Amino acid sequence: MEHYAWTARVKPGMLDEYRRRHAEIWPEMVETLREAGICNYTIFVCGDQLFGYYECRDGAARAAAVQAASPVVARWDEYMKDVMDMTPDPVTGAQPRLEEVWRLD
Repeated sequence: MEHYAWTARVKPGMLDEYRRRHAEIWPEMVETLREAGICNYTIFVCGDQLFGYYECRDGAARAAAVQAASPVVARWDEYMKDVMDMTPDPVTGAQPRLEEVWRLD
């Protein structure tokens, strides 16, 4: 199982809205993430800094491909762009992946 982590920023004054949208995440978005093999997905916030972490049951490349091909993910990304700043990976179009340095299993 591959691990995937990303960072982004919440736009000033938009943290409550960011939280609200995730509290009401679309069921079809959750289903798409599951279809992509994504599990154990958590997003943390510190100030305006977001840190996301998830595991890819079928590999990060497949997870990225499923998300890139999904019209649901495209709608979600459009829906979220007024509350957060994230520069997508130019190759995959997904969240910019952080390099894993160390892990304790």
